[in-house]
Amino acid sequence: MSLIDLLTGSAGNQVASEAENKFGISKNQVIALLAVAAPLVISYLRKKSQDNAQEADALNNALDKDHDGSILTDPAQVTARQQEGGSILDHVFGGQKADVENQLSQNTGISMDKIGPILAMLAPIIMGYIGKEKQSNGVTSGGGLGDLLGGILGNAQNQAQSQTSNPLNDILGSVLGGGQQQSSGNPLNDILGSVLGGGQKQSQGGLGGLLGSILGGGK
Repeated sequence: MSLIDLLTGSAGNQVASEAENKFGISKNQVIALLAVAAPLVISYLRKKSQDNAQEADALNNALDKDHDGSILTDPAQVTARQQEGGSILDHVFGGQKADVENQLSQNTGISMDKIGPILAMLAPIIMGYIGKEKQSNGVTSGGGLGDLLGGILGNAQNQAQSQTSNPLNDILGSVLGGGQQQSSGNPLNDILGSVLGGGQKQSQGGLGGLLGSILGGGK
């Protein structure tokens, strides 16, 4: 399953419907947020895995224990696992969590009081996707996770750029296009910098323009 399949398939749509019902955010808006959040979470985890063998082993153990991919066929789990999702985000983003949420809020139109809870619903889906890919690719130790996560991002970028243009492909391609250039060592800057303009609110172009094509007004 590619990252685009996650966004457009039943798991992405069902979790978006759950968030729509719970927070009053449009389903398309949640899917678009997932299109940005998934590469960002994966990039942070990739950096942690590459920089620290203990982090890689801890992630490998967490995927084996708690994220076998079953949530992708039973996305109703997302509501029950929202608190767990918050803990995932705390670990993934660390001290940058507030900055990540602020930038995503500014550029998606989702208010700050809702962005964190919605991301917490999405986090277990993203981890379940990584866990499923880990199994499918036969990765059995932390040492192979950096390459696995890099492959997920690279394949998604290639697919987004090769397929007929649509808003989700445009979002994913732009987000990943920013992350495939020379790395600054900071996933927040690498992935979001070129698209979000360093967190400055945009009325035209960048992610703001892409989101506007499918989101309409944010809440």
